[in-house]
This record gives sequence, structure tokens and C-alpha cells, in this order.
Amino acid sequence: MADPKTAADAPGVRRRGPGRPPGRRGDASQTRTGILEAARTEFAARGYAGASVRAIARGAGVDPALVHHYFGSKDRVFIAAMDLPLDPETLVGTVFAHGVEEAGGRLAESFVALWEHPDTGTRLLAILRTVVLEGGSNPAFREFVGAELTARLAERIGGPDAALRANLCVSQILGVALTRYVVCLEPIASTPGAELVRRLGPILQRHLNG
Repeated sequence: MADPKTAADAPGVRRRGPGRPPGRRGDASQTRTGILEAARTEFAARGYAGASVRAIARGAGVDPALVHHYFGSKDRVFIAAMDLPLDPETLVGTVFAHGVEEAGGRLAESFVALWEHPDTGTRLLAILRTVVLEGGSNPAFREFVGAELTARLAERIGGPDAALRANLCVSQILGVALTRYVVCLEPIASTPGAELVRRLGPILQRHLNG
């Protein structure tokens, strides 16, 4: 099992911080909360692809520039609104920092570390359970994974079948997560994290290599 003391430093972990822009503390907090509430409503109603920063701002009763001021972009709004403990852009950038040849192992290490850490793992488990229970009724998370994680992986590996290979990587990771943390199917549920990384890394690498 990954060491909780070091798992928080894994690539792609979204660290919680104050993130509060200059201004009066109460007003800033209320504005940010209002934007996040409007974002959750918008993503639930329209999915990730159909939602827009302008519509989120309209729902919160603020100018779109204020949404950008607090969060920067739609994917950052989604990450904050859904309380996702990972940032796909940072994760993919770090995984491929030393080229595609080592990316499979680093991708396996990153996801196992995220799942094994008591904070990020708990949040990911709640999200995965919600997605499984809702099925296809709420496409927001599925669209986010496709647009922000799978697409970034595909862009890095390249080739005519890059989208398929990237999707196979993500499917492999989600399948392991579902089996290990939701269904708790043995022996994979009790396999040490290091052993899981050792076995999962080469499988992901084969997909990345094509």
C-alpha cells in the first residue's frame, strides 16, 4: 500500500489551499461558493461539454470575468465544483516528463498513490460510486474524463489510433479502481500497492506504445 505520507506528493494531486483572491474575506468566500453552486447545477443539467463559463456566471449572478478570476477556466471550475483530487493537466504533464517510454509505470504509480491516500482516495471513491449508481444519467464526469484526461493522453502518445489507446489506458485504470475499491474483489483488493503498480505499469505501457 502506498505511503500516505508521500502519496500526497504524487503527480497530479490537487492540493487544497486558500486560493482566495484579494478583497473582503466574507464577500470573496460567498462569491466563490455561489459560483461553485451554480457550476454544479449547470454541469448536472448540461454535462461537461454543454456547460459554459458564461452560463455558470449567469447562474451565480456574476460577470464571466469573475469566474475566470477565481478559477481560470471551465476545467478548473469543474475540478473545484466536483471536489476532484487530481488535475489532469498536471498529472499528464508529469507522467510524460521523461518521455513515453516510462509513462506507463509513472501513470500506474500516480493513480495507485492517489487511490491509496486516505484523503484523495476517499474523494475518488465517492465520485466513482456516484458515477456507477447514476450510470449514464449524468454525463458530466464521463465528458470531463474524455475531454481533459483521455484527450491529453492521446495528444501525448500520437498516432492514428491514439484516442483508442488512451481510452484503453483510462478504462484499465477505472476497471482496477472499481474492482479493488468498490467491489473489493479478492485477491486484487488486498494486493499491496507496489505489486499493483508493478503489474499494471507494463499493461498501460503496451497501450501507450501501441
